[in-house]
Amino acid sequence: MSKNNSNLEDSEIDGLYRIVERDAHEGGYLLNPDDSFTRELIRGLVVNTKRYGYAACPCRLASGDEAEDRDMVCPCDYRDADLNEYGACYCALYVTEEVASGKRKLRPLPDRRERELEKKKKDKGESEKNISGLSYPVWRCSVCGYLAARSMPPEKCPICKVSKERFEKFI
Repeated sequence: MSKNNSNLEDSEIDGLYRIVERDAHEGGYLLNPDDSFTRELIRGLVVNTKRYGYAACPCRLASGDEAEDRDMVCPCDYRDADLNEYGACYCALYVTEEVASGKRKLRPLPDRRERELEKKKKDKGESEKNISGLSYPVWRCSVCGYLAARSMPPEKCPICKVSKERFEKFI
């Protein structure tokens, strides 16, 4: 790799790092305090964005189909559940205060994606039942759980800042 390409990639990594760090801070999240580890994850997000056109989690195998991979676009749909249960998300980009301060050690965690995809298939039939009396459908952000009762999902989640494609019809 030429020095110019390396510098361009470093500037892309620095730029995305600043964006992810700002969004994490604004959303009340912490990034892994191991700077070199976190930068490698950010590098993976840059590579996947160039490769697929979206920031698929660098610790999972993306299919190249954005609709199929939407649940694992960073921040992934499983981040909050993993943080609550294990103190870190699957790739450990996001961590809890307990982990960041060293009070809790990071350990390998299982990928809940397959389990959750199976559960979604099973629950889909039940969630499609319409509750009478509502004026608007309710849309749920699959990343943070934000609910919006309106005709269409918001363009961007006001809580975690993901795009409208990350919303699913809840009711």
